[in-house]
Amino acid sequence: MVLSAITDVALSPAYPASTTLASGASVLFTGDNFTRLLSGLGTSVTVAGLALLVGIPLGVVLGALRILKNPVLRAVLRLYLEFFRIVPTLVLLFLSYYILPRELGVQVDGVTVAVVAFGLWVSAEISDIVRGALISVSDHQVDAGKALGMNGVQLLWYVRIPQSINLMIPATINLAARVIMTTSLLLLISVIDVITVGQQIMEANRMTHPDAAFWVYGFIFFLYFIICWPLAMIAKALEKRAKERNNG
Repeated sequence: MVLSAITDVALSPAYPASTTLASGASVLFTGDNFTRLLSGLGTSVTVAGLALLVGIPLGVVLGALRILKNPVLRAVLRLYLEFFRIVPTLVLLFLSYYILPRELGVQVDGVTVAVVAFGLWVSAEISDIVRGALISVSDHQVDAGKALGMNGVQLLWYVRIPQSINLMIPATINLAARVIMTTSLLLLISVIDVITVGQQIMEANRMTHPDAAFWVYGFIFFLYFIICWPLAMIAKALEKRAKERNNG
């Protein structure tokens, strides 16, 4: 009897499944929710782009310095790299946003903190990419440059970098995709990114649309996918081409 009553209620016109699904999906297009989500995505991509603009040039310089035969300098730069590899990005953001400004007596907005924190992390990762690519250049190429009378800077600029740049680009593109995905942590330092907007939409519609979380997070997943998947495919294609070129 009880089972029959539950079945009748579930199949009654007052609880059509299509209406529930439609109402959940409609949250995305209610008011300015769709525009807000895209704006939040723009914030995430902007932070990632600025972090890459800060981190890549700095990382290239640090990577070039790491191939010098100076044990002290190499040890310091190695510690710099390991620090950003060992310390979780979340801890780095909290340290930069909550602790350092208070200790230094300065007020910094979340976007600036995120750009600096991500930029330093990117520089550490890029330094390792650049170092690995530079030392992959064969000794024959370097010896040929020395035979032509090139100094260390000229060898770096005319021999090592041109020979290794094909290896740097795919790894850098993969890192860019990782940075974009990691911007999901911006929610924790009060930056209005796409995750923050999604949470606000779900909280506002929690009572009227209980299934809003599925649609909102599904749409956010789709937004991240359409940005990061092409980057991954481009990096894969470039890496394959570089291997084919190196193998003759």
